[in-house]
Amino acid sequence: MKYKILALLAILCLGCGESEKKVKSDMDNTPDQVRLMTLDPGHFHAALVQKTMYKGVDSTIYVFAPKGPEVNDFLNKIESYNTRSENPTHWKVDSYFGPDYLEKMIAQKPGNVMVVAGKNSKKIDYILAAVKAGLNVYADKPLVINPEGFQKLEEAFMIAEEKGVMIYDIMTERFEVTTGMQRQFSMLPEVFGQVLEGSLEEPAIIKESVHHFFKYVSGQPLVRPAWFFDVNEEGEGIVDVTTHLVDLVQWELFPEEIINRTDIEMVQAKRWPTVLTLEEFQRVTGLETYPDYLQKDLDGDKLKVYCNGEMLYKIKGKYAKVSVIWNYEAPEGTGDTHYSIMRGTKSDLIIKQGAEENYKPTLYIKSKVGENFDNLMTGAIDQHINSMFAGTKAEKVSEDMWKINIPDEFKIGHEAHFAQVTQNYLRYLEEGQLPNWEVPNMITKYYTTIEAYKMAKK
Repeated sequence: MKYKILALLAILCLGCGESEKKVKSDMDNTPDQVRLMTLDPGHFHAALVQKTMYKGVDSTIYVFAPKGPEVNDFLNKIESYNTRSENPTHWKVDSYFGPDYLEKMIAQKPGNVMVVAGKNSKKIDYILAAVKAGLNVYADKPLVINPEGFQKLEEAFMIAEEKGVMIYDIMTERFEVTTGMQRQFSMLPEVFGQVLEGSLEEPAIIKESVHHFFKYVSGQPLVRPAWFFDVNEEGEGIVDVTTHLVDLVQWELFPEEIINRTDIEMVQAKRWPTVLTLEEFQRVTGLETYPDYLQKDLDGDKLKVYCNGEMLYKIKGKYAKVSVIWNYEAPEGTGDTHYSIMRGTKSDLIIKQGAEENYKPTLYIKSKVGENFDNLMTGAIDQHINSMFAGTKAEKVSEDMWKINIPDEFKIGHEAHFAQVTQNYLRYLEEGQLPNWEVPNMITKYYTTIEAYKMAKK
């Protein structure tokens, strides 16, 4: 289904002021514009989609949800975006609250795109109902958290194709600038060479991330719902955050190539818990006691959450390692961190985010080819990198290591990446199709995480 978007979607967002108000008024009564319906917003990512206004998108958000603190938090965030002093948004909210929220959305269909970010256990059923009703889907990861959900996902993609609608998951990490630049350098044979096959001990690519239960979002302490700590609702770590990392492995190793499940061979997978005290649980949820559904995960008065996971697998013959770790809270001055390495015949591309980098993701390139590498680096940056990331420079920090200094203007942060992903999705709606590799690669991505989950649970 093709929607007519009124303006070039390459512009990331609308500013405030008279020009924005004029565009908004022009959009309000256009029958073919994109109209967003937010279903059961149980995760703050649902609100981050609305942190920006978009051309071609109706300014009314239709919200269908059960009553409760989660939808209240969503509405409060929308109000804060509307009332902020710098570039305020102008969303209007049309809400329905009740236990039959899904049925009401399907029956009324005031919009043509369902946005969903919340309980992962319910997400695939929401997606399946939406595509059966001829609705497009824009969903936070992960779309599925268990083998039964994966079977429904395959069905959902089949129905979406029949109905001419799109399912798209929100892969923000593709827009993190050091990751994007790692990918670009890997596509330059004069610098990177060819990706190695790797081994169990030294995979061709590694993606590791460390996350924290207690953090700040939009300047405020994040209050997590208690169900976030229930792996039956949120999913284990090996099928949750790893979704981003598996996606990046595919996206970087085989840019714009179709990857099928037959290209995946799971080698090893494991899982382990993070243990929270009652005091820590209280601080991050605001609750005094553990709810009944978490009693199954208690060891005395401590909560065991199986949010950590690691998988080692082969993708088109290349060894890949993905791991995710959850701690309670980052040390002061730090935050979530990411580590990655891509091993090539001429160099290794390494992303670090430790104390030496002031906890900011930083790309390093380690040469394997000797003296001429200085000239190769200079030529690559001048001819290729600066056309996309103007002002980028390479700083030699040791005999064989270069630090890539990226201008701050490209380091826009996790929350801003939601606008970038949304712009991509809107462009695909305008064009009437996704890139030919996106759907098969989404299916393979979730096949990979579910295979790791099955192996780790044995």
